Amino acid sequence: MSDTTRGRNLFHAKVKSVLSGDTLVLASLESGQERLFSLAFASAPRLQRDREEPFAFQSRDFLRRATVGKVIQFVVHYTIPTGTKREYGTVTLQSGEELPEACVAEGWVRLRDESRRKDMTETSENLLIDLERLQAKAKADGRGIWATHGGIIENTYELQDPKAFAQKFNGKDLDAIVERVLTGDRMILRLLVSPSKHVQTIVTVAGIRAPKRANTAEGREQPAEPLANESHQFVETRLLQRSVKANVLGLTPQNQLICIVKHPNGSIADFLLREGLAQCTDFHSTLLGSEMKTLRQAEKHAKDSQIGLFKDHVESKASRAGDIDATISRIVRADTIAIRTRTDGEKIIQLSSIRGPKPKDDKQGPHEQDAKEFLRKKLIGKHVRVSTDGIKPPSEGFPEREVATVHAGNNNVALMLVEAGYASVVRHRKDDTDRSPYYDDLIAAEEVAQTEQKGMWSSKAPAAKAYQDYSESLQKAKIQFSVLQRQKRVPAIVDYVKSGSRFTILIPRENAKLTFVLSCIRAPRSARNPNEKAEPFGQDAHDFANRRCLQRDVEVDVEGTDKQGGFIGTLYINRENFAKLLLEEGYATVHAYSAEQSSHAAELFAAEQKAKDARKGVWQDYDPAAEEADGEAVSDPTISTINGTTSGTSSTTNGTTPAKPDYRDIIISHIEPTTCALKLQHISPTASHALSNLMSAFRTFHLSPSSSSSASTAPKTGEILAAKFSEDGEWYRARIRRNDRDAKTSEVLFIDYGNSESVPWKNIRPLGPTEKFGTNKLKAQAVDAQLSFCQFPTGNKEYMDDAASFLRENVEGRQVVGSVDYVEKDGGLLWVTVFDPNGRGKGEEVNVNEEVVGEGLAMVPRKLKGWEVGKGDVVKRFREREEEAKLARRGMWEYGDLTED
Repeated sequence: MSDTTRGRNLFHAKVKSVLSGDTLVLASLESGQERLFSLAFASAPRLQRDREEPFAFQSRDFLRRATVGKVIQFVVHYTIPTGTKREYGTVTLQSGEELPEACVAEGWVRLRDESRRKDMTETSENLLIDLERLQAKAKADGRGIWATHGGIIENTYELQDPKAFAQKFNGKDLDAIVERVLTGDRMILRLLVSPSKHVQTIVTVAGIRAPKRANTAEGREQPAEPLANESHQFVETRLLQRSVKANVLGLTPQNQLICIVKHPNGSIADFLLREGLAQCTDFHSTLLGSEMKTLRQAEKHAKDSQIGLFKDHVESKASRAGDIDATISRIVRADTIAIRTRTDGEKIIQLSSIRGPKPKDDKQGPHEQDAKEFLRKKLIGKHVRVSTDGIKPPSEGFPEREVATVHAGNNNVALMLVEAGYASVVRHRKDDTDRSPYYDDLIAAEEVAQTEQKGMWSSKAPAAKAYQDYSESLQKAKIQFSVLQRQKRVPAIVDYVKSGSRFTILIPRENAKLTFVLSCIRAPRSARNPNEKAEPFGQDAHDFANRRCLQRDVEVDVEGTDKQGGFIGTLYINRENFAKLLLEEGYATVHAYSAEQSSHAAELFAAEQKAKDARKGVWQDYDPAAEEADGEAVSDPTISTINGTTSGTSSTTNGTTPAKPDYRDIIISHIEPTTCALKLQHISPTASHALSNLMSAFRTFHLSPSSSSSASTAPKTGEILAAKFSEDGEWYRARIRRNDRDAKTSEVLFIDYGNSESVPWKNIRPLGPTEKFGTNKLKAQAVDAQLSFCQFPTGNKEYMDDAASFLRENVEGRQVVGSVDYVEKDGGLLWVTVFDPNGRGKGEEVNVNEEVVGEGLAMVPRKLKGWEVGKGDVVKRFREREEEAKLARRGMWEYGDLTED
């Protein structure tokens, strides 16, 4: 666009930059085409790289402040065709001020010596006369370059010590001028360090990464990234040769300054991000601190508006989901937790943007358990607010899972972990949007934790804590039991839930790990593997125990041990007996034999009755009328008692059959090799204590020299005396069966364990004080029993040896569960079905009776007893197992069906 003035063309343009006090770079308003334009007759001091002339910067700065970024009018007076065609003329500013008149008047330019030309027009002649007058006045006043002193500025183009410079000016705003824009996030600044010292250097804009422009590297041209030119132009049109503030934050790996570059209207980084012409970079997060949040919000604005680099941005479905309220059900790892909601059940999530100590890292690995425990103490069982940030794809053997930010109250859980030094912050890819919205806070917290050497950043390894497994063997269990039985309400942690009533617990103050079994109750069995079928409500009981107890702080009273090294007792959760809670929900039944000897009997029976009345769980089909009928049967004088307690059975012709399943914890103490008859011990905390105490006192008594007299003659048959067992040399209560007077030995039955052997008379002596050791004090603990639905091949020694060997190997000396199917009236013989809770060594509950038949070691009786006839479904199942054994030619069926003869 041009007009005519003074007989010359008048042009309009925008000043892009100023090269010196007398030369401008103009950009066309229509096309943007650039042209050099110099002020007529004027000459300014030169800005030279090696050494600037005095007042060169001040001269250029006067013209820069007056013109850069502004639209001007200009007139070309003359041209000098030297190399490139250079135009000379005058400029009129929007304020009406004229150039070069103002520059000459302020003393920032001098008139050229060759200003007068032969071909000068009258207009140019008049202009020159005016300029000479203005220069004379400026010179007389000592203005600008005509001053007698000053004007020299030391300008360096390279930082000699970038680190020292960054430390000196860290966090300070320096006045600066943008000399050149390289890319959207890199520029050359002239830092005005002092009035007489400037530094010109490349600066990286903090917190952002702009697209790279095309360049040539190692002889190969690198194409520009999308929107690189737009990003560059955006910054250049707003900042080139503008005065800015540069806040020094640090250095790049290439020793370039990282600065917040502030235009008078704000940070250029913020404007770039809002236009979608740059992305946030995580590398500067710790340098920016809280300022990074502003940049993240600006980037989010561009994403939401789908502009610039984010035009194809689609927010993930997970991140659009609202907050949910949940309960922490367990801690999987230091960075992974399981939450439970009312509607979705349990699911596993990973905390966004952090990673717990790496197990295989020599420095971090030792802190893994401490990190997990830190999280357990803070979170387990707590109500939290969960905000899903994205979905993490399957990797390193882990399935797809949600990543989320979790708040417990006002505390960010991930941030707590990082602050304590128990987690590191993940460095995300630039295109990874599934990250924590508090990412910058996490980065800052990590830096502080590293500086203060907290947690896994400490130079010292944590104290090793290795829990000793005292349930590993019976010997270890007895040692630890002697310690724990003297303590009440021992603090513990439930490490694992095996079933509704069986747990693995940790006792930190003892460094002890135990298998813990709830006393006085029996919970239904849950499935241990996909192929196993759980008992009714077994999985419900297991899930209930998981929800209420897993990883919780509890208290335990240890009352006894079983033969596998398990500890039996009471577990308190939030000061409540957990057995009572199970009973109230109908997820367990009272083991009457044990409960009646316990101090908790009243509350346990009351809890069970509460579940019955509410028809909960296993009592959903409860019929009070049927139970009343059972109660009348108990009052019948034909009902037998076992070990002094009513058996809860109904009368038959020759004995009693339980009206409902009668499960008892037992130990099979002996197996008769010729008949496979069993000797059982009933297990309960009271009975175990009583036998343990009696045997301890019994042993002490018989080790005393005062009780060393042995039998010199044949003891009386049927008499209960003390006999020394040959295998361990210990004294036990024994009943004399028969005597061999020639060999001076007696066959004895050890009444508390059920085994028998021939003992020399010298190893038999009086029992001792009967009030302390007699059967009136403690009844014989070994009870006679037979396996229900099993008929053994007593006529074949080889097959009997196999059957006895199988039973010894699988159940002898171990705690199992016995279901009493029938009690014989004469002698009280128990017919039992034995269940091994940990059969096959795989944690599977096994019906031992079925296994015996299935292995061909016994057959189903061909003539069923009266009580067996009434159990048709059970008999049918056993016959199916027998047919399997026959087809496979196992055991007694190896030569075919021996019943066909």
